[in-house]
Amino acid sequence: MKKTIFVLMSILMVTSLVLSACSQSKTTEPAVDEQGYPMDQAPVDQGYPAGEQPSAGQVDAGYPAPKVVSIATDATFPPFEMVDEATKELVGFDIELMQAVATQAGIQYEFINLPFDPMLAGLSECQYDMAIAAITITEERKAQFLFSDPYIDAGQIISVKAGNTAIAGKSDLNGKIIGAQLGTTGEIEAQAIEGVKYKPYDTYDLAFLDLINGQIDAVIADYPTALGFIEKNPDKLMTVGDVFTSEFYGIAICKDRQDLLDIINPALKAVIDSGFVADLAAKYLTGE
Repeated sequence: MKKTIFVLMSILMVTSLVLSACSQSKTTEPAVDEQGYPMDQAPVDQGYPAGEQPSAGQVDAGYPAPKVVSIATDATFPPFEMVDEATKELVGFDIELMQAVATQAGIQYEFINLPFDPMLAGLSECQYDMAIAAITITEERKAQFLFSDPYIDAGQIISVKAGNTAIAGKSDLNGKIIGAQLGTTGEIEAQAIEGVKYKPYDTYDLAFLDLINGQIDAVIADYPTALGFIEKNPDKLMTVGDVFTSEFYGIAICKDRQDLLDIINPALKAVIDSGFVADLAAKYLTGE
């Protein structure tokens, strides 16, 4: 009898322990929703809190990284954009201006260096978000891109080989070989002059090199661009006549990125108002 009672009591104790363990297991494992989140902690939104950027931990956890804005340029337009031969970094008026504007606007960015014509073609298809490369604002281009407010006036001027006395201005170009870079307003002006033989170049580097070597008679280019090449070759090049157009440079923006234009213009104005653009002009536009 005592043995039977002992067995029954042992069974009851084991059963009690099992039930207690089951009860504890249920209370320590909170209910989850269909996505696997605890019901009392399920996220309301998969994005970041409004106005905040993700932390490194959030990015690692699967949140998208902040959008990096692609800025196309053609680093063959000294003093506006060029490659520093020592550091291989992009430098110049436009590069420093764009860096300041991007910082003011609070955007992350990367520069993409490519030839001018493909740059404009790619921007027209929104392969890039923005472009800065001494880009003149024209009605034709305004049909393809959005433009920021202008930041400098840079009309066209004629450059010739130093010592050339036969060309003193536009009226002396009849019958001459004139060079300019493809896709630029310099090309447009060269092609519009009657009686000249126009020679296109992939870059102004090549056009001014041919001018120095006597392969062409003159180059038509934006005045600041011409100054950049003359600064490098003061004994080989010179400008003649006056600036004969009034043209303004602007930051070109993909036509679908009105959101970028809305933050770039206020940032550009703040940079101009601070005197930074005037400092850049003093630094880069030597001789103007």
